[in-house]
Amino acid sequence: MVTRHESTPPVTRVRERIQSRMPQMPAAMTKIATLVLERPTAPVHLSITELAREAGTSPATVTRFCRMLGYSGYVPFRVGVASDIGRGDTRESWAADIGRAFGPSDTPREVLRTLLLAQTMSLKATADGVDLDQVVTVARAIASCQHLDIYGVGGSGVMAEEMAGRLYRIGIPVHAWREVHSALASAAAQRDGSVAIAISNTGRTEETIEALSLAQSSGAFTVAVTGSASSPLAGIADVHLTAYAPDGYLQPDDLAAKHAQLFVLDLLYLLVAQQNFGDAATLLVASAMAVSGHRRDAPGLEHTAPTTEQKGRRRA
Repeated sequence: MVTRHESTPPVTRVRERIQSRMPQMPAAMTKIATLVLERPTAPVHLSITELAREAGTSPATVTRFCRMLGYSGYVPFRVGVASDIGRGDTRESWAADIGRAFGPSDTPREVLRTLLLAQTMSLKATADGVDLDQVVTVARAIASCQHLDIYGVGGSGVMAEEMAGRLYRIGIPVHAWREVHSALASAAAQRDGSVAIAISNTGRTEETIEALSLAQSSGAFTVAVTGSASSPLAGIADVHLTAYAPDGYLQPDDLAAKHAQLFVLDLLYLLVAQQNFGDAATLLVASAMAVSGHRRDAPGLEHTAPTTEQKGRRRA
């Protein structure tokens, strides 16, 4: 009798699949196979477009290559590569998941210094590369828009909500969308006089690209905030703002990328506030007063009892 354990086939590693099928591969696929064999972690770090470019072929050929190996597409292929790295070499797994700039045996001080350097590089590169004329153009469009949509998925969605909250407090009619169906429904309702911003570090998140593309076709002025000017998201936007993150830092959730995004968004927010300085200042004071009763007095300061007039306003 054959047991379940005995009938389970052994796991075939990606490298073994490539080596067994290379003799049947056409020249274009052989280039991809050679690249992956020489650089086993490349698919983990590279998008399908980047891998195709480095191999001197096309994304469509990469997809056919993956299917020839028995994967339905590039994403399952990357998962297979990542699984092999984890099974075969813990140091390579660390490099894929945490980052090549950090080592598992680094001292806390070394981690601190490397982290500070990476963050500083990210912000400096973002500041050096920013096109102020474009940022001013976007700020003016937001300041006078009928409605602003901001799209983002995952960590970029957090950035979208943070930006929406700040702009709303200075009078901008804005909404952040992190869920694709809601984003698409709102994007379809945009029109001339609307602005749509899409945030994505890679610029390759399909949901974000789809939402921004639909908003643009609906008549909105579109803006992409990404780490790459050559990304698909940047390519479809009317204006692209770069938030730089150093390659090979933290993978896959690079906090340096979030800080660079925040830097660009903060700059944009301040320039929008300048456009409507009087109204923005009034609204900020009003919102500060609205929440002041929910804050504790600082240590050493005496609590001042509300006046009769203030009590009357609260009851009203």
